[in-house]
Amino acid sequence: MLIVQIEGNVKHPITLDPTVWIFDDRKILLEEAFKLKQDGAENDSAQDDMPWNRDQYQQQLNPPINNSINKLEGKKALENSYLMPINYFLPNSKPNENAMKAILHTDNGEKEITIEQLNQSLLLFALDGKPLKEDGPVHLYFGDGSNQNTPFKGINRIEIM
Repeated sequence: MLIVQIEGNVKHPITLDPTVWIFDDRKILLEEAFKLKQDGAENDSAQDDMPWNRDQYQQQLNPPINNSINKLEGKKALENSYLMPINYFLPNSKPNENAMKAILHTDNGEKEITIEQLNQSLLLFALDGKPLKEDGPVHLYFGDGSNQNTPFKGINRIEIM
């Protein structure tokens, strides 16, 4: 199955379906994900000086308004590798205040990380435009890129402790 459950020490267990994220405007290109983190400090101050723009405002809504895409953009979406920040979904499960860690249930056992690491993480859900069937449904990358070469693979359940 290509779904990921978030459960445990939460008010609302949720199920994520990464196969539908391919056309979500919030996805991030794998090649740019960690480059953006490094350049983020420079871009933040420049963005404050920008005038208000309706299209940019609508894209900041959560979830953003999905603009229709043309044929070229659709083809491009089906050729690239993408990540989705988990912090778009984790708050919906409402982890309890005493939640301190998360157990990643993978095909190769369990991995433990802190709730802060989880909240800053990115989930790889598409490689070359295709869902991760063999070692998926998602891979977890820390937001700082520290495990960029060795992500946690085969995650099918995230248990909040």
